[in-house]
Amino acid sequence: MDRIAITGGAPLKGTIPIYGAKNSALKLQAAALLPAEPLILENMPDLADTRFMSQLLRSLGVDITWIKETRTLRMHAAEIASTIAPYDQVRKMRASFNVLGPLLARVGHATVSLPGGCAIGARPVDLHLKAFEAMGADIHIEQGYVKAAALRGLRGADIEFPFVSVGATEHAMLAAVLAHGDTVLNNAAREPEIADLADCLNAMGARIEGAGESEIRIKGVTSLKGARHPVVADRIEAGTYALAVAAAGGNVLLEGARFDHLGALIKVMRAAGVEVEVDGSGLRIISANGRPDPVDFETEPFPGFPTDLQAQAMALLCVAKGASRIRETIFENRFMHAPELARLGAQIAVQGNEAVVTGVERLVGAPVMATDLRASVSLVVAGLAAEGETIVNRVYHLDRGFEGLEAKLAACGAQVQRLREEAA
Repeated sequence: MDRIAITGGAPLKGTIPIYGAKNSALKLQAAALLPAEPLILENMPDLADTRFMSQLLRSLGVDITWIKETRTLRMHAAEIASTIAPYDQVRKMRASFNVLGPLLARVGHATVSLPGGCAIGARPVDLHLKAFEAMGADIHIEQGYVKAAALRGLRGADIEFPFVSVGATEHAMLAAVLAHGDTVLNNAAREPEIADLADCLNAMGARIEGAGESEIRIKGVTSLKGARHPVVADRIEAGTYALAVAAAGGNVLLEGARFDHLGALIKVMRAAGVEVEVDGSGLRIISANGRPDPVDFETEPFPGFPTDLQAQAMALLCVAKGASRIRETIFENRFMHAPELARLGAQIAVQGNEAVVTGVERLVGAPVMATDLRASVSLVVAGLAAEGETIVNRVYHLDRGFEGLEAKLAACGAQVQRLREEAA
C-alpha cells in the first residue's frame, strides 16, 4: 500500500484550488439515473469514490465520459440495463447505496446491497427505507440485499425524520422528484450539498423548494430532462487545508472556498488566533502568531461544526497553548485518530463522545496509520506541524476524498511525497 512521507516545519505559502465536493458529487452521479437524457457535471472531483460510483453506474447501463482537462463528467442513462447493485461494488463505498431511490423512481424496482464504507459507526439506512415505504414502496431485506418495488410508481408523502440525516434527506429527494403528488420532508438536513443536489434536480425539471431549510417541499413530475451543473466547492477540502495552514504556519489563498459554508469552522479558527478573510473568490488563511489558543467545540448538523472536520481540528489543537474540549455528537467511534496522534506526542484523553486535548509545545514525527478518510488527513495535518518525518500508512482512505493532496501541499512549500509500494 502507498504511504505519505511528511517532513514538518515548513510554513505553507501560495494558492490551493478547491475542487467540487465529494459529498455532493456522489449524489449528483446517482441523479444521472433519473432522466433518459445526459447529465453533465462540471468542477467534478476525480477521486477513488467518484470512480467507484462511475463503475457502478456503468454496470446499470449508464454511458459515462470523463474529460480530465475540463473536469467534466458526462453521464447518459438512455436505458436502464440492470436494476441490481451487487455487494462487490456497493461494499466499497456507502454512498453507492443511493442508486436505490433513483432506480425505484424511474423503473419501479431495484435490488441493492446494503452498504459498506468507513468504520466510524453503524450509520444504518433505516431512515432511507422508511422514507421509501412512506412513498408506497414494498421493502424486503434478504441475504444482505434490499429488494424494493413500487410497480405503480411512488406516491408523494409527508415524511418526518426522527433526527437529521444528510444521506436520508438526499436519498428521499432523489426518489420523490418522480413520485405522484407532493412530498414534504420535515426535519431535513440543511447542508450546502442538499441545496446543490436540489439545484441540479431543478435544472433537470424537478420542482423542489426549501432545500437548505428544515422543511423541503417537492412536487413530483412525470419525467426529468438532461442538464449541465457545476458541483459546489468542497467545504470539507477547504476546511482541511485551512486547518493545515493553521497547524503548519503560513499564508494561503483557498481558491473557490465559500465563507458562507464554513461559518462554524471559521468561528473556531478565529478563536484559536487564526486569521480567515474573504479574498476575491476564495478565503485567505493566515496562521496565528505563535501557538494557537485552545478552543472548545462540538460537532453538529449544518450550520454547526462539521463532523468531517473534527479530526483535522483536533490535530491543530494538539499544539495549542492549553486544553481544548471536543464533543462528537454525530457519529460514534470517531476518535479513532486520537491514539495515532498520540504517537506524535499529542496528549488526548477520550471518554465516551468527548476528548480533552492538552496542547503540547511540539509534536515529533513518527509512523502512523489511517483508520478512516478524515482521520487519515488529520494525520497529514499533524505531520505538517511536527518536527522530523511522519509516515502515514494506509492512505487509500485518503484517496477516497482528496485529489492531488501531496501536489497541492508541495506547491505551497510543504515537504511531502507519496511513497508508492513497488509491485512484488
